Amino acid sequence: MSTAKEEIKRVTVSTLQAMKESGEKISMLTAYDFSMARILDDAGCEVLLVGDSASNVMAGHETTLPITLDQMIYHAQSVIRGVHRAFVIVDLPFGSYQGNSREALQSAIRIMKESGAHGVKLEGGEEVKESIVRILSAGIPVMGHLGLTPQSIYKFGTYMVRAKEEFEAEKLMKDAKLLDELGCFGVVLEKIPAKLAKLVTDSISIPTIGIGAGPHTSGQVLVTHDLLGLTKDFNPRFLRRYLNLYDDIKSAVEQYIVEVKSSDFPNKKEQY
Repeated sequence: MSTAKEEIKRVTVSTLQAMKESGEKISMLTAYDFSMARILDDAGCEVLLVGDSASNVMAGHETTLPITLDQMIYHAQSVIRGVHRAFVIVDLPFGSYQGNSREALQSAIRIMKESGAHGVKLEGGEEVKESIVRILSAGIPVMGHLGLTPQSIYKFGTYMVRAKEEFEAEKLMKDAKLLDELGCFGVVLEKIPAKLAKLVTDSISIPTIGIGAGPHTSGQVLVTHDLLGLTKDFNPRFLRRYLNLYDDIKSAVEQYIVEVKSSDFPNKKEQY
């Protein structure tokens, strides 16, 4: 007698909204390739972000600015192939949406059509309102991103905590409410005071995802390479490393080299 396969229930925008309303926290991690996406999806992570942080951890750039739309689509295609359950969001890279809402729409359409992703994310509030409206008008889910916005690093000049001053906190709150009113399905809050993040989360209807924003957001996101300890020199206060794969992998490779040079690998069982 055949056994029916367990039905995989995909995470959707509605799933995430219901999680916020029920108080269940949302887990979100970055993914840039098929193999890692498959692991994160099998582990039960609700949201995978194909982040422009690929510019840093995959390509070795100092900032997120150099990565292109074509490169983001490539990473997104790889991630989608490894996913059966998670909701996949793709960052619109720097230069693909700022200042030109028509270009923003075309960029978002390319991501959705060519990768099969489920939504896009972009940084900013009032200043990118027109781009958000255009993208939403095409039926594409949009997630916002407020607080520390890495694509604006040369404007800020630092990766320090944002919205500590009252005027900036007020603007962030206003922008968060605007994103909610426009129809975004969620917003990332990066590196802002925990009290402000709680206030924003309580003041808008859509989920908030925090990174360096305290425990009161609707969920949390980390760069997977940081969480696993594949990166070594990045140590912000908000980061919790669950593994130290940099040293583990390095040790394994060193052992491999020793065994190759001593002719211990391959042994009799490892040959044909």
